[in-house]
Amino acid sequence: MPLTELVRVAGSGWLVEEFFQSDKGLAGLDEHQVRRFASWSSWVTLAMLAHAFLTDVRADEHARHPATDTLMSFTCNEIQRLFITVVVRPALNAAHRLDWSDWRRRHQARSQASHYRRQAAQA
Repeated sequence: MPLTELVRVAGSGWLVEEFFQSDKGLAGLDEHQVRRFASWSSWVTLAMLAHAFLTDVRADEHARHPATDTLMSFTCNEIQRLFITVVVRPALNAAHRLDWSDWRRRHQARSQASHYRRQAAQA
């Protein structure tokens, strides 16, 4: 087997690990007490579907509205936060939450640009 193929296969384990870490935080993969295989299987299936939903919404949003210098694109965490606060448990009106999300992403874009400028100046 060629070395490049071995490196590719070894590196693919990191993708799986990153997926599980992301799924734990975003979709609650680690919040189930395993007692029976059937309940564990249902929980994992729902967590994977939730993660797939967030990833699909993120990809669709990136395709329709690419990031600009003044506004970060949506992340899975931001989509999860908006989905929970607007759809699942609406505490305030949706317009307030969406405005807050826009402000937050603008602030992140400014912070990122400032960070890159400072790194470029040091180099």
